[in-house]
Amino acid sequence: MAANCVFSLARRRRSIRRYRRDPVNLEDILYAISAALEAPSGANRQPWRFIIVDDEEVKRRLREECERWEKKFHGSESLPGWFKEWLRDRGITWEKPFLTDAPYLIAVAAYKKAPYARESTWLAIGYLLLALEERGLASLTYTPTNPRAAARILGIPEDYTLEALIPVGKLAEEKRKEPRMSIEEAVHYNGWGRRLPKPASES
Repeated sequence: MAANCVFSLARRRRSIRRYRRDPVNLEDILYAISAALEAPSGANRQPWRFIIVDDEEVKRRLREECERWEKKFHGSESLPGWFKEWLRDRGITWEKPFLTDAPYLIAVAAYKKAPYARESTWLAIGYLLLALEERGLASLTYTPTNPRAAARILGIPEDYTLEALIPVGKLAEEKRKEPRMSIEEAVHYNGWGRRLPKPASES
């Protein structure tokens, strides 16, 4: 199986929260966005827009604003117990150093008035993540607790929603991929609850 086939890329990609400050080639970022532009979209409206950010002051302002809202979110009494435990087990706090440590951020916005704007934009993000992985770059899909506050810093118009801020760079941690469902757990056949047929070799 080719090292950069879709399945191989999907299997090895992980969400990374710690980045080295090593420079990244802008051409690799543009390559990944070019792949994202090939995604399908509702009525082919292509509602996505991308902002590449490498300005340290802009990144600092984004981090400061995002952390202000994250602190409120993490301190909320309404968070389910299981979710608090999940965050604690992974060392995820209100602090978001990846927003300033990663050499690039890619902000992805969706045009609200396009049909299936959010679904289409997240399809494009999926393409983007795999293309970044192909180029050996780590990434994370981070959606701010208050997307509009971050969108204002970037000058995103009101008729667009900020769907994600994606840090991109070289990973500074060795992280095990989170477990995934098996085919048998995830797939039903000709209706809910019906199992896949056994391969001919097992029958």
